[in-house]
Amino acid sequence: MPAPSICVFCGARPGRNPAHAEAARAFGETIARRGWRLVYGAGDVGLMGEVARAAQTAGARCMGVIPTHLLGLEKGKRDLTTFVVTEDMHERKKVMFMNSDAIVVLPGGAGSLDEFFEVLTWAQIGLHRKPILLVDIQGYWQPLIALLDHIVAEGFAGAATLELFRTVPDVAAAEAELQALLG
Repeated sequence: MPAPSICVFCGARPGRNPAHAEAARAFGETIARRGWRLVYGAGDVGLMGEVARAAQTAGARCMGVIPTHLLGLEKGKRDLTTFVVTEDMHERKKVMFMNSDAIVVLPGGAGSLDEFFEVLTWAQIGLHRKPILLVDIQGYWQPLIALLDHIVAEGFAGAATLELFRTVPDVAAAEAELQALLG
């Protein structure tokens, strides 16, 4: 059985908090140390670039998936083990998802939220049972968690929706959770 592939959704920007870039690098190194494969958005910018460079430098296999229109903007990292160019964003997400065993969401912006909500929705309607982890570096995802709690409280989602993902405080907890879930 091949080693697990971990899909990482995260920012194409570095953000303001240096702890987020540190966490991205640490998670990339964790992927390599565990012998897992990184599946990510193929960018060489922001937290995406940090995760990929750290994983690659530490010896991990890396699969990058990028839509044609973002090749220049996200500086497609072409020296990966596998580099896939898709027609559009939807195809990118599908290829990333289909090539992963678990999804990890590091800090990011609207694109990361879109990716998270797509895989969460797919889980909600029964299309998959892959683990989804929100890595809540220094409380970054707390407003999102509050929003999801509000959506459930207002009756727009069942409480079971909150069980479709797990929130962990840092990279070490994400590693432990993935190890427990994936072996």
